[in-house]
Amino acid sequence: MSNELGFAPSEDPFVVAHGGFYRRWLAMIDDLDELREAVSRLTGTTEDVWIPVWREYGRRHEEEGDRLAAQGDLERARREYLQAKTYYAIGRFPGEISDAKRSISEDCRRAYLKACAHLDPALEVVDIQHQGATIKGHFRSPRADRPVPAVLIMCGADVFKEDRGWAAEYALENGLASLVVDGPGTGENPFPWEPDSVTAWKAAFDYLAARPEVNAGRVGAFGISRGGYSVMQLAGTYPDDVKAVVAIAGHPFGYRMTDDELEQYVANANRRAQWRFGPPDGPPSFLPTSQEKEEERFRKWALSELGIVDSITMPVLMINGKHDHLAPIGNIYFMFEHGPVTGKEARVYPDDGHCAFKHVGEWGPASFRWLAEKLGG
Repeated sequence: MSNELGFAPSEDPFVVAHGGFYRRWLAMIDDLDELREAVSRLTGTTEDVWIPVWREYGRRHEEEGDRLAAQGDLERARREYLQAKTYYAIGRFPGEISDAKRSISEDCRRAYLKACAHLDPALEVVDIQHQGATIKGHFRSPRADRPVPAVLIMCGADVFKEDRGWAAEYALENGLASLVVDGPGTGENPFPWEPDSVTAWKAAFDYLAARPEVNAGRVGAFGISRGGYSVMQLAGTYPDDVKAVVAIAGHPFGYRMTDDELEQYVANANRRAQWRFGPPDGPPSFLPTSQEKEEERFRKWALSELGIVDSITMPVLMINGKHDHLAPIGNIYFMFEHGPVTGKEARVYPDDGHCAFKHVGEWGPASFRWLAEKLGG
């Protein structure tokens, strides 16, 4: 794939490139020409013209999956269902912000569960109770004659648990059980996106640790983008429980951007704010920002401001692309400069952007081998 696409770190939904808008799904799409074809048909991003395109491609693959499943060709049917899921997922971006988005989100869940219907070990849809509300998650565990280490797979702002099944597969390959959960404020996690919602992550972590298949003393966490921030927040808030962490991107940890970096960061965010993905007469999908607003956000969210950086003493692996326009790699260097002397590792890809998705085929399996080593898998 790296030879087929250029590199363009941006949020432009009319450009297919590494580091760009479709970075979230590129590794999950079998036919990049089909993706390009779909993008070429877009006439805008508001849901009235956005959803129909992606739903058409999703239904095409889902119907082919149904045909193959009826013939008993379950492996090929699974591939078709996963393609359907991914196109539906693009259609629901950035989340369930309207009835139309909720409708295609249901399409996404349906196609994904069809893809998982015959998995062995099976995928179990679970309910996690917390503060009178229910968080849904996807649990899988290898077949074993004793409790195994496990990992909480933490989703981010606009990619949901249906798009992280590949991470659960890597966990299984390394002898780890896993629980995949939507981030607060997204998907089937009803809690708001606020610093205090780390308790929702802890509820999911505790559920995983309490499963009879799991060794409660050997549970770690893995997260990408906002999930890459959340794993660090969880680890710093509950350091006695989280035994190892993989953080892909993530911001803010405590790194203060230079004036030039902050100016460029704000400019990138404001370019993203021009795209509306909800109703044509609806509010912006992403709010404009300013240097003053980013300072407020830093004071509210930075791990340093929350006072938890020095509590992150378990093994940590941080990964990102050098040209990340959403989570500056200065966050990684900040973590190297603070906390304990040992225990932190990192990989920065010089030719990639946010989350280094161009290289997920390398860092994906490597991350779970690392987790298995640190957790005793």
